[in-house]
Amino acid sequence: MCYHGRIMDDIERLAEMLDGARAGVAFTGAGISTESGIADFRSPGGVWSRTTPVYYDDFVRSRAERVRYWQMRREMHAEFADAKPNDGHYALAKLEQAGRICAVVTQNIDGLHQEAGSRRVVELHGTNRIIACIRCHKEWPPDEIIARIE
Repeated sequence: MCYHGRIMDDIERLAEMLDGARAGVAFTGAGISTESGIADFRSPGGVWSRTTPVYYDDFVRSRAERVRYWQMRREMHAEFADAKPNDGHYALAKLEQAGRICAVVTQNIDGLHQEAGSRRVVELHGTNRIIACIRCHKEWPPDEIIARIE
């Protein structure tokens, strides 16, 4: 069987599983948002090939690491600001609205699932839609904080 035939078989099997289930859960990662212009983190050319991550302990301990984090965050903010949900995001929102899935669990921080209309979204790695102080827990929209560090 050719590759296309295997894919079609997989799609048919998935449709049968969804038909037989009360509701499913969609799990997504960076791949769903790359079509929206957001780079993934781990592939060649991804974010971590251009910079190294700033870990929480280093962020708290080192002013230089905080500066590096906010420089990286400023660059990412511009990329995220231009991104719009794509067909994949909208398809999952429609599946949720139709009662076919009960939630989306994502590794993404871009908020595109919510923008597409998904209501029950679990963001495993946090969100880019809110910035919170680690001391007082006050929250701000990212635009406000990014403007302060420009």
